[in-house]
Amino acid sequence: MSSNDMELLFLSLLLLVVLFLSLSLRYLVYKHTSHAPGKKLPPGRMGLPFVGESIEFFSLGRKGIPEKFFFDRMAKFSKEIFKTSLLGENTAVVCGPNGNKFLFSNENKLVTAWWPRSVDKIFPSSTQTSSKEEAKKMRKLLPQFLKPEALHRYIGIMDTIAQRHFKASWDDRDEVTVFPLAKRFTFWLACRLFLSIEDPDHVAKFADPFNALASGIISIPINLPGTPFNKGIKASNEIRKELLAIIKQRKIDLAENRASPTQDILSHMLLYTDEDGQFMNERDIADKILGLLIGGHDTASAAITFVMKYLAELPEIYNEVYKEQMEISKSKPPGERLNWDDLQKMRYSWNVASEVMRLAPPLQGAFREALMDFTFQGFSVPKGWKLYWAANSTHRNPEYFPEPEKFDPSRFDGSGPAPYTYVPFGGGPRMCPGKEYARLEILVFMHNVVKRFKWDKILPNEKIIVDPMPMPAQGLPIRLHAHKA
Repeated sequence: MSSNDMELLFLSLLLLVVLFLSLSLRYLVYKHTSHAPGKKLPPGRMGLPFVGESIEFFSLGRKGIPEKFFFDRMAKFSKEIFKTSLLGENTAVVCGPNGNKFLFSNENKLVTAWWPRSVDKIFPSSTQTSSKEEAKKMRKLLPQFLKPEALHRYIGIMDTIAQRHFKASWDDRDEVTVFPLAKRFTFWLACRLFLSIEDPDHVAKFADPFNALASGIISIPINLPGTPFNKGIKASNEIRKELLAIIKQRKIDLAENRASPTQDILSHMLLYTDEDGQFMNERDIADKILGLLIGGHDTASAAITFVMKYLAELPEIYNEVYKEQMEISKSKPPGERLNWDDLQKMRYSWNVASEVMRLAPPLQGAFREALMDFTFQGFSVPKGWKLYWAANSTHRNPEYFPEPEKFDPSRFDGSGPAPYTYVPFGGGPRMCPGKEYARLEILVFMHNVVKRFKWDKILPNEKIIVDPMPMPAQGLPIRLHAHKA
């Protein structure tokens, strides 16, 4: 039995023991609300008391087949909506483009964002408001840093960091492991663009705890030594401590004109005032930067890793990407950095990345909470129930993507997939605000890697796991073949 399987078995047994010994009153409430007399609830099953179907949900992800959880229930109960219990919550899972459209278009009307309790534990807000409220505030701040003119400026910086990254970690090597290096690249970028930190040693100082943090965010919330949840809390505290030191130094630098008020997100946050003229306190800023650093690198590093996987497996796709990127490279004077116009020419490369994210969506899905009783497809969803949409309910569905297992970048030619079928960045008011930022960093990485290398997988049958994002179980070790100058 592998260490991952042992850990899952340990967590499963621990979850059963802890939750069966928890409040019996919760069970009575559970029984009452899960059956909701007089209402036609969605078809489905709730699983075990307290545990629900969480163990199977996580287990199938660890086995690399998260879509099986949804497709099995869609076939047995309904292809539009079914009920289950996840993370101790009564949950209605909405499926297909109709479900996606319904949730995305009813944001803050019938539903609102919801995160598991583990999120508020790992990200305790210094202002004593919920993660949900903090996220709303961040969405007001972000557009200023992700607007087109700002993104135009980022491309040259991204290209510079990419060249430094490849020189330090890829050049003159015969073999590398992709996933940790992709995370190193995207984290370095986030540190540079959000905090103006680009010294590799400074970046490395608080890069490692982010690995524990990512696993702890969506985990079973058992705060005992050794659990992913416990490790996530410790990592969050460690990173926050480092961020507070950076923030204190930046305040001094701003006061002494050694830093610019417009140089990055951190400077803006330190000088930002709300409608009452109040500045954000240091811990509040640390919380927001922490969230940004996670959002700014974790999902993109997963996407980059799978781009590398599929390009290794599909030489004809690699050749087309290489051809496109070399045409761009040859059209530029020596030493000139990538710019906005260059990235607009990378149409085929982005189609490839889009197809990668269809087959391995970094964001597998997300939760909402019902703000009131409502009906969907003739079934009642009670107020307070959680709702979940899953990217794979459409991404791997032959009804919307013929031959869904086939890698076909041409799906994104012209107007692309039908509305609400391709949702790697979510949709509606809560669509990922960093979608365009992610596009730029993925394309800059693709440009720099294919210019330098062709590669093949060292482990041809490497298993894929989802925890909570998809990743190769061994990090995707590859053998590099440098192009001749």
